[in-house]
Amino acid sequence: MHCLKMLWQKMAVFQKPSLQLAAVVCVILVLTCYFIIFYNCPGELLKEEVPSTQELRLGPLTTPPSPGPCTCAPGSVLLKDCVPKDQYEELVKRRAKEFQQQKARSPSELSKLLFALPNSPLQYPTQGFTVRPLTPTLIPGILTTEIPSEGVKIQGHGETKLIIESSSLVILNNLLAKVSYTSTVYHIHTGDLASFQFDKHEAVFPITIKQPQVPVLYDMGTDISSQVTITTKTFLRYRQLKVLLNSIRSFYSNIEVIIADDSFEPEHITGEHIQQYIMPPAQGWFAGRNLAISQVTTKYFLWVDDDFVFTQDTKIEKLVEVMESVPELDVLGGKVDGNQFYFYLHYEEGEEMEGGCLDRKSKQKFHPLPGYPQCSLASGVVNFFLARTDAVQRVRFDPKLKRVAHSEFFMDGLGSLLVASCGHVSIGHQPHSAQNKDEARYVSFRHPQKSDEDFKHQLHFFKNHLKCVRYG
Repeated sequence: MHCLKMLWQKMAVFQKPSLQLAAVVCVILVLTCYFIIFYNCPGELLKEEVPSTQELRLGPLTTPPSPGPCTCAPGSVLLKDCVPKDQYEELVKRRAKEFQQQKARSPSELSKLLFALPNSPLQYPTQGFTVRPLTPTLIPGILTTEIPSEGVKIQGHGETKLIIESSSLVILNNLLAKVSYTSTVYHIHTGDLASFQFDKHEAVFPITIKQPQVPVLYDMGTDISSQVTITTKTFLRYRQLKVLLNSIRSFYSNIEVIIADDSFEPEHITGEHIQQYIMPPAQGWFAGRNLAISQVTTKYFLWVDDDFVFTQDTKIEKLVEVMESVPELDVLGGKVDGNQFYFYLHYEEGEEMEGGCLDRKSKQKFHPLPGYPQCSLASGVVNFFLARTDAVQRVRFDPKLKRVAHSEFFMDGLGSLLVASCGHVSIGHQPHSAQNKDEARYVSFRHPQKSDEDFKHQLHFFKNHLKCVRYG
């Protein structure tokens, strides 16, 4: 029992170093325990086996079954009904092919479900209990150790299956201390499963194979202007845009402002620390967001609509404080005109051919953010938010969505972006007033037509592999 206790302590200690070293330590410690327990059994030949997953044939080693069909929430749109019937069959084939390729980009042996099989009736999972099972890919590896001059028999040196036999526990433990694993196929992030066996006892442990990433860091500087860039998108609303800019300068004189502009007849916006990027006309909201954010050089950006207005309560520093204190956060929303809008996304993966079910539930959130009771975790927030630049750039805004888009960004980022909403920072909204010619034209573009909704649903059907969606 002393040996087993030592094993767990050692494994806890060695979780932080390299994965290769951790795997080797597991082999050494566990096998040492087994050999100490069974060393005095007469007539036993000490044997250790560490095959790769190609040799593994354990019953408990399984891939969780694919989920069955998901249940559409009441009021959901059945997306297949939005696809033209003459295109449906071919579209489904293309979607199935694309879905398989997408799954193949993130395979891992480490998603397999393993069960520890003890001598007692107890059975419990040791790995792979996840809600997002991945298709496993077998990565062959080789095992090596030093070859002693005498007293030991070794088979499989440099291969996928290594057998060590010895009547000397000292020699055997010395060799086990020098066993190493080397993957033979290059992959930037995958895994393998190794097993070791003594007599009728067999155990499996995971080996993660991951290419280390080069850090990409942002120099925060000493003031808010070196930490945050303000971004916005404008279209035919220069009067509102100028009110926004004047309000920004009332509180932040040197902060950089990036404007994406797809107006038909662009008006040049002048002023220090302002970048205006002219786009082809009427490219849409998400295309403009992508353009603006692509030019951000600071760690964070603050997204605002062009008809917002900064007030005494628009304290960017307070949002930065939360983001810096909780570095796992990617997006942090605030209030707009006193309203704190957030929502929760419920997603069921669904059956592979049909697709998943997605339900957006407005005004629902998770629990308060630890240390910040005025903030709560959610799936999505309002158009006023501070975001981590590199995280949002990885998800990006789909430029195919021109007029009906906001929740769709958080749908694409579900599982990738950690989102929260705070009530202690707010921004104002400019009051509606008499429209000029351009603003009246803007209204004709602002409200989506049925064709826009149909296109969005078709996009969800293919791109997001959904069976149905509900916006609640």
